[in-house]
Amino acid sequence: MGIKWRNRALPAAPLALALLVATGCESTPGGSAAEPTTAPSTSAARSVARVCAKPAAGPAKAPTGAVTVDPSVVGDLAAKTKSSPAHTTFWLRPGTHRLDPDRYAQVLPKEGDSYLGAPGAVLDGHKTNQYAFGGAAGDVTIRYLAVQGFVAPQNEGVVNHDSADGWVIEHTTIQYNSGAGLMAGARQQVRASCLRGNGQYGMNAYKNGGPISGLVVEGNEIVGNNTDEWERRKPGCGCTGGVKFWAVNGADVRGNWVHDNRGTGLWADTNNNDFRIEDNVLEANDGAALIYETSYNAVIRNNTIRRNNWVEGRKYADRGDTFPYPTVYLSESGGEPRIRARTDKIEIYRNVLENNWSGITLWENADRFCNSPANTSSGDCTLLVRHSDRCARPAIAAAPLYTDCRWKTQRVDIHNNRFALDTSVVDCTVKCDRMAVLANYGTYPDWSPYQGEQVAEAITLKQHNRWHDNVYIGPWKFIAHDPSRVLDLGQWQGTPYQQDAGSTFAPQAGG
Repeated sequence: MGIKWRNRALPAAPLALALLVATGCESTPGGSAAEPTTAPSTSAARSVARVCAKPAAGPAKAPTGAVTVDPSVVGDLAAKTKSSPAHTTFWLRPGTHRLDPDRYAQVLPKEGDSYLGAPGAVLDGHKTNQYAFGGAAGDVTIRYLAVQGFVAPQNEGVVNHDSADGWVIEHTTIQYNSGAGLMAGARQQVRASCLRGNGQYGMNAYKNGGPISGLVVEGNEIVGNNTDEWERRKPGCGCTGGVKFWAVNGADVRGNWVHDNRGTGLWADTNNNDFRIEDNVLEANDGAALIYETSYNAVIRNNTIRRNNWVEGRKYADRGDTFPYPTVYLSESGGEPRIRARTDKIEIYRNVLENNWSGITLWENADRFCNSPANTSSGDCTLLVRHSDRCARPAIAAAPLYTDCRWKTQRVDIHNNRFALDTSVVDCTVKCDRMAVLANYGTYPDWSPYQGEQVAEAITLKQHNRWHDNVYIGPWKFIAHDPSRVLDLGQWQGTPYQQDAGSTFAPQAGG
């Protein structure tokens, strides 16, 4: 996966969610390569958002006062939006709606506009239009509509293209588009929707000049995204995933079924803060289920995480890479009490991780810090230092900048989780069985104050990273300090690491 070296890509009322108990479901109709390969297993007592196969139906008749949009008139939706006042409700008749045949033709809502699809209403870009809904207007609502066939460029999105604030996306299917199906603005709510088979991301939560605050992603099915395989087209771009979050300050990500994405499931990258990731099912993603990178303060709890990272983990193992590529990856991310959030640490608890390629890795790249040429989040500094040029010699070698110029993997509390691994299910013999806390040997740049083993010593022994009271089933191994230091259970629990106090271990697989 190589996240440690990647470049950064540029980029309502309470809802009764349609959540079904995970007792198996049929594949979503359509036969696309982006469809799920398997249904949720019956072993997990967890509900999942099975919304792609059975989307909720919109109103069969136009609500009182709504403007009716006719699918037989090309461009009718954009034209009526333009001619109507703000806070208008538009009802799209059943059928396939089209925009004018111009790549930049799009719907530009006004403040407070609402769009409701009748049963069978589809807005189709016919591989011609780049964007479906854009503009800066806030508090727009889209419900019961399918949006498909748009060709947004890389790192751009089809719905809410300009990351306007306060949008509500509910019971909506956004599928088979290029780029990101959906962008995000502040206070955006995405609920009970299907984000399926999009070329790059299901959603790209990025706003130029961010941060995005108050984001809710709840009860969605996020499946089969990155069909354009951007990591293959641009190796090391770090620009794919079911959902990518950039500089989001406050997000609730709950009750989603994130599965079968061609890459990472959920990826928070660069100066995110105050996340609650809970009650999700994250499964069968080619890469990690979850990456939390150069970010702060999160609660990750009550998630079912299974059969992730089989493709990417195996690829790097087959190459002889000794890095412990995990299914939950914390890279230069930790708790920071000086940054306001609902928690002052990263707490990972009451999750079930079953038959993934490896477990949890806590990592710090000693050479990656604000103003370093090795900082792949180019131009970004930590949330503790406003101007990156302050992180330079000689000041960076002394307090407070020595501490504040680094994104730190610190104050991570991993407890009361269940880690189960059956190597016969994963079909592996080595490198799929690791839990790790480590860093590299600092070498670069020549003025770095973090050279040598000091970062590895800090993340391993001094930054309050702790496993305890977990349950392990299967042949787990442990890595501390650097990739060469592979520990058995006694060494992991003993001095100086003293990890997993109160945890239980059963060597047999699958129990």
